[in-house]
Parts: sequence; structure tokens; C-alpha cells
Amino acid sequence: QLQLVESGGGLVQPGGSLRLSCAASGFTLDYYAIGWFRQAPGKERVGVSCISSSGGSTNYADSVKGRFTISRDNAKNAVYLQMNSLKPEDTAVYYCAAGRYITTVQGMCNMLGLEYDYWGQGTQVTVSS
Repeated sequence: QLQLVESGGGLVQPGGSLRLSCAASGFTLDYYAIGWFRQAPGKERVGVSCISSSGGSTNYADSVKGRFTISRDNAKNAVYLQMNSLKPEDTAVYYCAAGRYITTVQGMCNMLGLEYDYWGQGTQVTVSS
């Protein structure tokens, strides 16, 4: 069974950090671009970051640039999202997704959810004092 599982979410104070993990089972992530998306209550799901299958290309939403870092370890079949300087507006359910054929924009993977094939169940991130 092909599965993605996110972990690492939780409650953190503004300015704090969290590291999300996305682990795959049933398939290898080597050939997949991975995206992180988030959905806040009452809002649409939006792309946060993505990384190419090789890890050589990354992309970030403007709202998280300079604060979030995406990385992958294909040997561990996992992708990570390091989130620093968290803000209350980062509060959301975070999802990872894998896409085999992701189009690129100026050489960077896109964060269009429709192009991603497999999705995890999500992990809650709450930033509050």
C-alpha cells in the first residue's frame, strides 16, 4: 500500500521552530518531487514548498521564504520541512504530497496540488502564545 505519513507537528510559541517529516512506505520517493501544502481553518489548501526528485531544485511560497527549508534524504525515503521563526499565521494542517511528473516554473518545481499523486493525512501545526 502506497502511503505518506507526516509527523512533527505540534504547538509552538511564536518565534519557535518545528521540523516536519514525511515518510513514505510502499514506494520509493527517489523519482518523485515532494511538496508541502497547508490548509488553515476556513481557507483553501496552498503550497508551501517543494523539492525536485534529485533535491537539486526547491521552491517556496513568498510567505515562508527565509524561514522554512525543505530537504530530502532518499536513503531514508523521507522529506523534511524545517520551520523557523514561526508566526501565528503559519497555523494550519500541513500535508506532504508526492508527484511523479511535476511541471516546473523557471526550473523550479511547482506547487500546484493537482499535479501531485499521493497525499498524506496531515499534521497539525499551531503557533500560539
